[in-house]
Amino acid sequence: MILSMNLAYAVVTISIKSLTRILCNIDDTQLINVPDHGPLIIVSNHINFMDVPVMYTHLQPRTITGFAKAETWDNPAMGLLFDLWGAIPIQRGEADTNAFRSALEALGDGKILAIAPEGTRSGHGRLGPGLPGIILLAHHSKAPILPLVYYGGERLRDNINRFKRTDFHIRVGKLFKLQFPEGKLDREIRNKMVDEIMYQIAEILPESYRGYYSELSKLTTNYLNFV
Repeated sequence: MILSMNLAYAVVTISIKSLTRILCNIDDTQLINVPDHGPLIIVSNHINFMDVPVMYTHLQPRTITGFAKAETWDNPAMGLLFDLWGAIPIQRGEADTNAFRSALEALGDGKILAIAPEGTRSGHGRLGPGLPGIILLAHHSKAPILPLVYYGGERLRDNINRFKRTDFHIRVGKLFKLQFPEGKLDREIRNKMVDEIMYQIAEILPESYRGYYSELSKLTTNYLNFV
């Protein structure tokens, strides 16, 4: 059974990576800057359905997981794929303690946990406001955080219709840990911290993709300790 699961994992992962390479001209040279071991939280933008398979297959052999909305498992094919890839189902719109605990366990096992702080796909590629859920994960895990962004994938559907490959760019930022203040970690502080994280994401995106975080003059690093 374990052998068959491992075989299925290898076949599916290699096939999907090959498909992404057929559909896209992927610029992944900066992935060399991703640490090759140890727990890591990757924070990224989230444009469309292509982001996850590109990230997952191109970060191999690192073990990577991330959250997926629980409704994904309503689709048997997607549920099987996400089970193979070890995705963490999360109930949206509520405090999902099971998902939180699974994420901490993954980091404790030295895995990469990928998070899109916006909480949803933008479709157009421009950043929206970040949500503060990542702050508690970073606080409890003490894991370092690495910004990683994509752009170009928003043109995928149009390019497929024109039988054209899509230029898909990946950029990697600077590794840091969050510095937590003494006392209560209230909502105001968590929002300030997530904005600092989001500006690190914005800084490595082209200007036209920065959206809500376009004004880099507002970038601060009061809660960031670069490694």
